[in-house]
Amino acid sequence: MHDSTRHNGARLLTGGERDGAVISPAVVSGVSPDASLSQDELFGPAVAVTSVSGIDAAVEIANSTNYGLGAGVFTGNVANAVRFAREVDAGNVHINWTPLWRADLMPYGGLKGSGIGKEGPRAAVQEMTEVKTIVLHGAA
Repeated sequence: MHDSTRHNGARLLTGGERDGAVISPAVVSGVSPDASLSQDELFGPAVAVTSVSGIDAAVEIANSTNYGLGAGVFTGNVANAVRFAREVDAGNVHINWTPLWRADLMPYGGLKGSGIGKEGPRAAVQEMTEVKTIVLHGAA
């Protein structure tokens, strides 16, 4: 965990140890919404946990980054879950799970600065296909 993240009150709950080229999965709690761990795309075995006061704050924080690959919210309130899914600018939104899970058949890809297009078998074929409409009328 970066020292600036730790100085902002974040706490490493578990993981983060390195053994050669392998880093164990890390869970970091108390991550400030302004910390690089929250603002930058995290391509590693880690998850940043930020507690919020309510759904308004959750949506605001989730949308405060320049990226939009995935977002997750833990809530027992179905209305809040639906609102989060509708209002958060992310290509993948998970309710009561982290945004790291995916089945191979699901289209996967982000919004905003998180890439262009989607991955996954059907999405990949669509990305590589140019649709052309041809209408054949009878002989003149």
